[in-house]
Amino acid sequence: MFATGTASFRSALCLVLLLATPVAAQQCREDRVDIRQDGLRVSIEVEIADTDEERARGLMFVEDMAQLEGMLFVYQDEPRQRSFWMRNTLIPLDMLFVAADGTVRDIHVNATPLDETPIPSATNDIFAVLEVNGGLTEMLGLTPGAQLRHPAFDTNPIWPCD
Repeated sequence: MFATGTASFRSALCLVLLLATPVAAQQCREDRVDIRQDGLRVSIEVEIADTDEERARGLMFVEDMAQLEGMLFVYQDEPRQRSFWMRNTLIPLDMLFVAADGTVRDIHVNATPLDETPIPSATNDIFAVLEVNGGLTEMLGLTPGAQLRHPAFDTNPIWPCD
């Protein structure tokens, strides 16, 4: 795991990510979530979980995941508080709880593999949840207020698809 708190490392990592993923020039895609905050822009390749069955399985039994991959859980019902757990999940995950406009409301960092303790969102307006590798949000310096761009955020998005 990378050490957090070193500004030069974070800057170097962000530069590499920015050069590798020119988000500004890319169009929205179903298989990618773009994230921006404080000058950082990064793309995460995602699998979509938008049915009850897909959301129930989530990332269970996944043994490893590339650094910039994840799963976007999208809900069709009204935004509300969401709660996750790590049953049968083998890798640590960060969970970004996201409002319908694509604004990150809350982040849970490094959820413990196989732990069945509920991890609820801090707010009751959650439309989607993005799960990424544990520690990635800290490494990138992401905090609540970060903005996501994806076709799922199609009603008054904070960062619209072009």
